[in-house]
Amino acid sequence: MGQQEKVATSLAGTVSEEISASLTAVDAELARRYPGDPGTRQPVHTVYVPGDVFEPGTLRSWGDQALAALDEHAPDAASFAAVLGIPEELAGPVHDRVRAKLSREPVEDLRIDFEDGYGPRPDAEEDEAAARAARLVSEAYENGTAAPYMGIRMKCMEAGVRDRGIRTTDVFLTGLMAAGGLPEGLVLTLPKVTYPEQVTAFVQLLEAFEKAHGLDAGRIGFEIQIETSQSILAADGTAAVARMIDAARGRATGLHYGTFDYSACVGVSAAYQASDHPAADHAKAVMQVAAAGTGVRVSDGSTNVLPVGPTAQVHEAWRLHYGLTRRALARAYYQGWDMHPGHLPTRYAAVYAFYREGLEPAAARLAAYVAKAGGDVMDEPATAKALSGYLLRGIDCGALDTAEVARLTGLTRADLDAFASPRRGDLTVTAP
Repeated sequence: MGQQEKVATSLAGTVSEEISASLTAVDAELARRYPGDPGTRQPVHTVYVPGDVFEPGTLRSWGDQALAALDEHAPDAASFAAVLGIPEELAGPVHDRVRAKLSREPVEDLRIDFEDGYGPRPDAEEDEAAARAARLVSEAYENGTAAPYMGIRMKCMEAGVRDRGIRTTDVFLTGLMAAGGLPEGLVLTLPKVTYPEQVTAFVQLLEAFEKAHGLDAGRIGFEIQIETSQSILAADGTAAVARMIDAARGRATGLHYGTFDYSACVGVSAAYQASDHPAADHAKAVMQVAAAGTGVRVSDGSTNVLPVGPTAQVHEAWRLHYGLTRRALARAYYQGWDMHPGHLPTRYAAVYAFYREGLEPAAARLAAYVAKAGGDVMDEPATAKALSGYLLRGIDCGALDTAEVARLTGLTRADLDAFASPRRGDLTVTAP
């Protein structure tokens, strides 16, 4: 095999030790601030309903209304695909999976709203609604009708509504504890955050609640809704959203873009307030960079164009929503907000088409990487991580089946998890 090379060094072993010692604090800081993706399921959307509207049958009602909209306005795979421009070879698989999803699990993440969608109410009325929400959420998890993720959006930490927001959070969480404890899928959304200190205040609230009930410190996480320009660019020119993640002390699980509040805040006229406006793109790009590597996920906002009325009008709204969702997915915003049951068919159609059309290319690239087979693309570990994450998200939402991914890649679910989150353990795969 040729002459064996003589290996020589010039530095004493203590040099490496000294360098490592000098970077100990940096290593710890990197691990604390940038732990990587948590490896858990991320819902493809968040649906929100006002606190006084939520009922035991709300989730099933949304699914039934979405199915009825399909039956009325696109009764078969071909007509649904024609409306949205889905390729013929994907029309059947996407349509079938959308209908199955709407029958089985129409909503992946539900937020019971006590903020804009609920508005100011007498204290006694909101108290009762928050307690009722806690009871219904607990019952849903107990009887198996819950969405994978459920929780509330309380009023914000601004002075005028702060006390009300704190009380509603307390009433809701206390009700959950009284009914048996906090469900694993619990999610809280803190809206209209302007200063990192407001995040710190919310952390203080949750710490006090955990202490009062003997819960593990950090048990309750929350999302931060980005709806003001000050949350993107602070008065001193820094990215305030990055400081908000730090202020959450490991509790932040998501950054959610608020399309209409943010657009209005920066002066966008009502007719042009949309998630694809340049102002929205800038805000979400800053959110995305601030959240990268932290384990905090970014969610797009919503569209307020509802698919209601005559068929032609519904089709137009469907095309808009489908296009916005596909655009967001391409920009790595894997979650958004839906305001109406009629948005569910196009939410899932966009998500399923996105993952199914990329299944075979992604699987082939990952399999070639594992087998070191080469090909026309030279992939690196970071790309293998992205390919695995893509396939896992497709499996989690129902766009892909574990068996078909295993058949195409030769990898198990555990293998994909290891590639997607290598920090969680040694990367050992069962290569074909």
